[in-house]
Amino acid sequence: MTEQSRSDLKHIQRLDNEIQQAHRLIEGFDPRFAEVEEPTAVLSGEVATARTRLQEMKLEERRLELSSEEKRVRVKRLDERLGNVRNLREEAAVSAELDMVRRALQSDEQEAYTLIDQIRKLSSRLTELEASLAEAQAQLEPRMRELVAERDAARADLAAREAERDAFARAVEPRQLRLYEGIRAGGKRQAVAELTADGACGHCFGVVPLQLQNEVRHGRSVIRCEQCGVILAAPSPGDGAVADAPAANAGE
Repeated sequence: MTEQSRSDLKHIQRLDNEIQQAHRLIEGFDPRFAEVEEPTAVLSGEVATARTRLQEMKLEERRLELSSEEKRVRVKRLDERLGNVRNLREEAAVSAELDMVRRALQSDEQEAYTLIDQIRKLSSRLTELEASLAEAQAQLEPRMRELVAERDAARADLAAREAERDAFARAVEPRQLRLYEGIRAGGKRQAVAELTADGACGHCFGVVPLQLQNEVRHGRSVIRCEQCGVILAAPSPGDGAVADAPAANAGE
């Protein structure tokens, strides 16, 4: 494995880690959208519930109106019958029926008065809810546009990194790339690690034998850490430590 191949693999590894972070960033937009939409969704539900209840109450009001009107007609007819009774028994029967209908009418009217008051209060509450909903929707729209723009930018950034990754992958010898991807597929965030200044693996920090250290620094074969299995690479020029080790260990 040439130093250029190792460098390309390290660059691919950085891109893969950045691609993973970009995917997590994009996935994180769904709960952000839900959080922004929640107040409006709650108000929309309250408005819908209030409208449905108001419609039901108005239907009930209409039913009471019809029932009361029917009872008023009956009261009028019974009053007329009471004026034409021929004996006390008939008078008692008509009077009893008339009292019953009047009580029922009074009950309907009282229920109607209560219902009208409830309708008035609910109508007022609905007006307030609709005003709050309109305000929430006005505030929601710019925030949603902002989030959509952020998500689109994140998706564009992801696409650019994936394209760069594909370009670098085509420059790597297929067998070496398969080895790298096999290590990554096993769950490791880091598949390539530089030697530390004291000759340890930059991933697990296990000491690498001197002969293998020399092969990593000067040889062309693929050398893997005997302890953790990552591909070993020579330190970057001017670097005394491993660039990717902290992020890699944090991801496992």
